[in-house]
Amino acid sequence: MVKLTKIYTRGGDKGETSLGTGVRVGKDNIRVDAYGDVDETNAIIGMVRLYAAGEADDMLSRIQNDLFDLGADLCTPETENPKYPPLRMVQEQIDRLESEIDSLNSELDPLNSFILPGGSVVSAHLHHARTVCRRAERRMVELSTNEKINAISIGYVNRLSDLLFVLARYQNEKGANDVLWVPGANR
Repeated sequence: MVKLTKIYTRGGDKGETSLGTGVRVGKDNIRVDAYGDVDETNAIIGMVRLYAAGEADDMLSRIQNDLFDLGADLCTPETENPKYPPLRMVQEQIDRLESEIDSLNSELDPLNSFILPGGSVVSAHLHHARTVCRRAERRMVELSTNEKINAISIGYVNRLSDLLFVLARYQNEKGANDVLWVPGANR
């Protein structure tokens, strides 16, 4: 259980932060960038939830919790003998996203064009969350080229960006209010 009694520690005043293992790294470390992008995705989803309702809000609530799990996974490097079992993303979290994507997508017409972010407030914010999620994925892939990370975590953010795209379409009156890209329209 997390218990925070003091918010500031002054420990980061010189540009370093502690990972889940206690190891100190620079705040510009790629691992810190990766879980920072995950945190930003979560914050945007929090904004989406101000406008979402019902099943979409429930789904996004679960995702926000998953994103904290993902942050915990990313901030705890793989070590030989951890002091305690680290929280890691699991396949079931990806499976749930895939099931939700399939359910939502079954009610949408196939796309014949790329779509532009927008249509509704909820959809626009979901597209914003999707693009930041993709950035988190790129950072995680970059991190994985230098350090061992949980491969399931990359699969999770990849699937999450898909879900955010499909949910954005669903929130646009099941795709009826999607804004379609017209190639070369302004030439």
